[in-house]
Amino acid sequence: MRRPPRTHGHRAAAAVALACALTAASQQGAQADPQTLTEVQHKLESLYHQAEVATDKYDAADGRVTAQQKRVGSLDSQVRAAEAKLTRLNSLAGAAARAQYRGGGVPAELQFALASDPGRALDNAGLALQAQQNTQNLLTDLKTTKASLRTRTDEATAELTRLRASRRAMATQRRTIEQHIAGARALESSLAAKERARLADLEKRDADRAQAKWESTGILRKVGTDATTAGQKAIAFAVEQIGKPYVWGAEGPDSYDCSGLTSRAWLAAGITIPRTSEMQWAQLKHVPVEDMRPGDLIVYFSDASHVAIYVGGGNIISAPRPGRYVYVSPAASMRILGVVRPDA
Repeated sequence: MRRPPRTHGHRAAAAVALACALTAASQQGAQADPQTLTEVQHKLESLYHQAEVATDKYDAADGRVTAQQKRVGSLDSQVRAAEAKLTRLNSLAGAAARAQYRGGGVPAELQFALASDPGRALDNAGLALQAQQNTQNLLTDLKTTKASLRTRTDEATAELTRLRASRRAMATQRRTIEQHIAGARALESSLAAKERARLADLEKRDADRAQAKWESTGILRKVGTDATTAGQKAIAFAVEQIGKPYVWGAEGPDSYDCSGLTSRAWLAAGITIPRTSEMQWAQLKHVPVEDMRPGDLIVYFSDASHVAIYVGGGNIISAPRPGRYVYVSPAASMRILGVVRPDA
């Protein structure tokens, strides 16, 4: 994979130059120079890769927003519970104070001196002291509850602040994704029909060449051929999604991005895995490529920006990129980073 261009202006200028060269060739009735077409292919790969990286970051930001919303909801529930306890303790403390007031607040030793039955006076004194201690405990608990309530309120406010910041970052990321996708689509649409067909053939030829090289290592004689029960369910789900369009940030049921497909496939098997390809790579168990089995996830590129589900026979099912659909393709058609196992 080529290093992405350094600036948006550089990408735009290169795209325009390539498009002009292809248009000129088409107008002259000639095919575009193969080198020029290769440059277009690399440019498209770069643009779509950048879009996929941006999509993964967007999905991660969206996941953080969802998690923060749950935490804020939990804090709000705890605040409400603390308020209810505060109301109850206020009521109990008031009742205890009123009871002591009705008792006259006479010191225990005086009650003992004046009582006709000293034993009963001692009992009454003990009860009075216990009531005083209970009241003090209630008041202490009341102060603790108030402090806890203030702390939880502060935490809830901080969470809301971070939530708003995440939403702003997510909105910025959305614009970045849309710009990258628009650039790639504009470059593709600038090609004549024959050139688009040649470009597709070039992409397929490169994929087949990479797959043949991978298989020549004897890898398919080493990898597992049997999926676990959960893996079979995940694969069955992925098969049912074939033909549905790629949409960035989508996780079904009508469209998917790459990690939206893999996470939903494994959810259908009863196993929850992280939402993004980057988190799937970071959090799931790594297995050597030669030890993978159907149902495992193959993660691609050095930044873990793409993921697919291995279905056996050297093939994967994936949601490839904008403008494409969920489909079956060779496992080594992209640069493999490694393999992870959701049901380890």
